[in-house]
Amino acid sequence: MSTTEQTLGPPNDQKIRGRAWAVLIVLCGTIFLEGIDVSMMGVALPSIRAELGMSTVGLQWVVSAYVLGYGGFVLLGGRAADLLGRRRMFLTFIAIFIVFSGLGGLATEGWMLIVARFATGVAAAFLTPASISIVTTTFAEGRQRNQAMLVFAGAGAGGFSLGMVVGGLLSAVDWRWVFFAPVIMSTAILIGAIALLPKIGRIQRQGGFDLAGALTLTGAMLLLVYGLVQLPEVDAGQTIATIAASLLLLAAFVAIERKSPDPLIRFGILRSASLVRANVGAMLLVGSFTGFQFITVLYLQELRGWSEIETGLALAVAGIDAILAPTVTPILVRRYGNAKVIVGGFLAVAAAYALLLPLGMDWSFLMLLPSMLLLGVAFTLTYGPLMMTATDGVAESEQGLASGIVTTSFQFGSALGLAIVAMVLAAAVGASVDPVETLNGYRTALLVPVAGSLIAIAVALTGARRKGA
Repeated sequence: MSTTEQTLGPPNDQKIRGRAWAVLIVLCGTIFLEGIDVSMMGVALPSIRAELGMSTVGLQWVVSAYVLGYGGFVLLGGRAADLLGRRRMFLTFIAIFIVFSGLGGLATEGWMLIVARFATGVAAAFLTPASISIVTTTFAEGRQRNQAMLVFAGAGAGGFSLGMVVGGLLSAVDWRWVFFAPVIMSTAILIGAIALLPKIGRIQRQGGFDLAGALTLTGAMLLLVYGLVQLPEVDAGQTIATIAASLLLLAAFVAIERKSPDPLIRFGILRSASLVRANVGAMLLVGSFTGFQFITVLYLQELRGWSEIETGLALAVAGIDAILAPTVTPILVRRYGNAKVIVGGFLAVAAAYALLLPLGMDWSFLMLLPSMLLLGVAFTLTYGPLMMTATDGVAESEQGLASGIVTTSFQFGSALGLAIVAMVLAAAVGASVDPVETLNGYRTALLVPVAGSLIAIAVALTGARRKGA
């Protein structure tokens, strides 16, 4: 059984021309939307807590629900893009994204917001691999594809940095606009995609979909995160039972994948050492940063009394990667290769977090500035090269799978990093309202991203030592 879908064939030269640029701009709109949506949410969390009365643990679920829905279904989304058609998946799920983002803005209870965020994450799980696989199949492997991927990554970085400022501005008016603004933006992207994404070629529908695999993987991660964040509040027996159930579901996922005629993951693809390193690096990069951002936003707004706008502007400095990624990174990658550039990026990550360990009660913006600048450099050197490393050399028929795997790593890394930070912070601060104890809790929680970045350096060095990596 087959269906007709329009896609662009790869150009014969190494320059991006004409309509291909227009298609790339539309596709960049999706990753820009993802970046701005996530970063706006991070800045808005204290305002959401104030109105909906959510605890620290409950608050982290506003972020975790999205990334777990995203990470749990993105592999299914990658397979859907490969089998049913990238354009069809793109248009369908950006429409679903619009609906649930709008419902999130209408939430009156914490649980309603969490459910809406989970559904929005599932929509993004189908949208993003469709976008990435359109990029990787539209542009020829080599310099042209690298340029397109770096522009794509730069758009995501730009969305993330702009989102921190815009999120502060919108939250100052009403945090609900953090949900309504993406509705407007994604509607514009949908209109552009209908007009510009072409219909050429045939996509063969061979096999089916591993829904059981997606559900067991998502369930395993949900239980793991739940077990971690509840650790300070429940007895050891309950925690052990929850994590054991998570491991059982993970084992079930592996068993399902091995027996399924149409698995989410063809485990043979994981024989690539560079692909595995890229995915571990992706988990550690985003996991450490998400935890760092959570601590920093609470420190600035709840302990220091900074406004949403001030917080957004302070964090936005890290957004220099939006300028550096498409300009500096291609030069460095051509000269030194992806692996060495990634190592440099993780060194910058570790330095950024380490500089904040002596965090004080009266630190000024200038004392935070070196860490924010280093984070901008770090994302410049890591995000794009990690994406390229994860998809280089993968057959065109499995580009959706490869992009889905790395996106899964980004999302699960974010959920795990945030869960561990929330657990450590809750254990260190407890119910105390004493500012000194709270500050000490923030310092303790900062050890988590520092540890994550050090592990990332060790992993990245194994790739840099390999000839030609």
